[in-house]
Amino acid sequence: MITIRKAEDRGHFDFGWLNTYHTFSFGEYYDPKHTRFSTLRVINEDFVQPGHGFPTHGHRDMEIVTYILEGALQHRDSMGTGSIIRRGDAQRMSAGTGVMHSEANPSTEAPVHLLQIWIFPREQDLQPEYEEKKFSDDEKRNRLRLIVSPDGTDGSVRIHQDAKIFASLLDQGQQVDHDLVNGRDAWLQVAAGSVKVNDNALKQGDGGGIREESKITITAAEPAEILLFDLG
Repeated sequence: MITIRKAEDRGHFDFGWLNTYHTFSFGEYYDPKHTRFSTLRVINEDFVQPGHGFPTHGHRDMEIVTYILEGALQHRDSMGTGSIIRRGDAQRMSAGTGVMHSEANPSTEAPVHLLQIWIFPREQDLQPEYEEKKFSDDEKRNRLRLIVSPDGTDGSVRIHQDAKIFASLLDQGQQVDHDLVNGRDAWLQVAAGSVKVNDNALKQGDGGGIREESKITITAAEPAEILLFDLG
């Protein structure tokens, strides 16, 4: 069974410096029917204008993954980490017992387009951690590239939860398959283009919650970029 979350039904705020779309309830946006999916708590699609960003603020007890679609994002945190991540990079911050951080667009010309993802950790009060990895377009071309996993398999970013995230860039007409084992759930997020998922059509910004399916078949109706979440 696949339940589609249409792009136009997401929460939306345009603050000028930030244009943001919320798949699940977040901040000032609350929808009791869309507060989470399995251990997946947040998928925010953000467009941040040049020279702007999120000022220093705190989190705890959450696994926060940032995936850059276009542009660059500058990160600073109370652990002493400072870096700039760019297209294809996956950043993981385990907030654990508490961490302060800021995220800003360092460019004076180009916006940054990103997905911010929150996943509940398997336990609370973990030690805060930071990690980032780069995944080239070639690694994701017409295949599902593991970018986040519980154990860092295949050079992926390690997360404190039984969850995996795959990224893929699909040429038109190309297909990828994924098996769901042991009754696991999945979520598909379309970052660009359009696809068919087990014969269900999804376009840019759409998401789909997948339950009680043993196999997922994703076919690109046009060139597409997707993220697939495999959730225990």
